[in-house]
Amino acid sequence: MKLVSYLKNNSKERVGIFHEGKVYDVKKSGELFGVKFPSKMKKLLINWEEHITNIYKLSGEIEQNDLKTGINISEVKLLSPVPHPASCRDGYAFRQHVAAARRNRGVEMIPEFDQYPIFYFTNHNAVFGPGDILVEDDHLKNLDFELEAAIVICKRGKNIPAEKADEYIAGYMVMNDFSARVLQMEEMKLNLGPAKGKDFATSFGPWLVTLDELANYRISSTRGDKYDLEMKAIHNSKIVSQGNMKDMNWTFAELIERASYGVELFPGDVIGSGTVGTGCYLELNGTSTLEAKAKGESFTPVWLRNGDTIELEITGLGKLINKIVKSSESNSILRKKKNI
Repeated sequence: MKLVSYLKNNSKERVGIFHEGKVYDVKKSGELFGVKFPSKMKKLLINWEEHITNIYKLSGEIEQNDLKTGINISEVKLLSPVPHPASCRDGYAFRQHVAAARRNRGVEMIPEFDQYPIFYFTNHNAVFGPGDILVEDDHLKNLDFELEAAIVICKRGKNIPAEKADEYIAGYMVMNDFSARVLQMEEMKLNLGPAKGKDFATSFGPWLVTLDELANYRISSTRGDKYDLEMKAIHNSKIVSQGNMKDMNWTFAELIERASYGVELFPGDVIGSGTVGTGCYLELNGTSTLEAKAKGESFTPVWLRNGDTIELEITGLGKLINKIVKSSESNSILRKKKNI
């Protein structure tokens, strides 16, 4: 089942089921069968266990019958599947990405990576779906994409063991963790996590895919399931990155175990995988620069620019398409140094 959050004619946000090019309003469709559903994703996730059985039944009816509640997807504006996450954590689960990025900076791989999964909190109020991503001048200084997957939590829990953590996942979606690298690199010299380099935009979508649709791709383990899903990034129609979700060195279940230690997770919390190997220009540019240097050649780094399109695609999860748009009121106030 594919769940979406959307707007129609600039009306209030709604939750729907996507099937064969159409969006079916969950609340209106449920009324045809005498079942009451929430109208928004937030309330659906909060009451996930109460509604999920009937949602699956409704999805089955949609697949078998042409319900009149269906709207062509071209007639709606897709939002992030979870427009208002309760929180948003981003992990660091792909060893290849971490090792390559450190090698390109001339530093050794950090041994702590293999001891426990880590994450940082990003801005859950700067979440977007498919479409335009509005950015300022400073964001366009080495603007980067990050090819990731994300999960959505569907029930409360604390100190959740990895062996049971998959039970807390509502589904998976594509994630693009946009990064302003100049801002990020400056900030992290002060030994704190990224702030202004990351807090302006994270996109998710196009839909939230429930675990039943991914069963054929599942790789089971006692420490949480992995999925054999190909991942790729396409910049202005050119494939620039390819990887696979099964290469996660830490499972989402292990990320949940770590995140829930001593604190409670809530329905609507989002957790990202971190960047797949080769899944951002920071890594790709660094590798290309080293290779060019070894050959006595030069290399010009590539970054996202105003007007560019970036598409992230994951098997089974769909394609998330965003366009970079410079704000008409954009400025560089962060670049002005304070005189002391």
